[in-house]
Amino acid sequence: MPRLILLAILQSLLLSAGQIFLKYALHAMGKPQWRWSFIVAQATNWWFLATGVSLIASSVLWMYILKKYPFSMAYPLSSMSYAFGMMAAILIFHEEVPFSRWIGVGLIMSGCYFIAK
Repeated sequence: MPRLILLAILQSLLLSAGQIFLKYALHAMGKPQWRWSFIVAQATNWWFLATGVSLIASSVLWMYILKKYPFSMAYPLSSMSYAFGMMAAILIFHEEVPFSRWIGVGLIMSGCYFIAK
């Protein structure tokens, strides 16, 4: 069980990192234009590359988790990414998070605790 929890945390971190990189990539992209030069410029947007690497690594790890562990335990633990996303909103994007969202994240993490127990 501790191995599943560690793997689920790592998978959730990779998934959250992919979403953070995607937000940076979209910000760096600027206004979309359907010209060849714009498409080529996006190919050199390193944030998109980081997004792909993170999401692919997350998916590969998720496939391993699904193969080795019961779905009824693995799937709910993937919701830890919501908590990591909330922390990223505060620490990286400097957003203000209302108390009601913290209650929601607390309920999600409580659920993860009971699933893992």
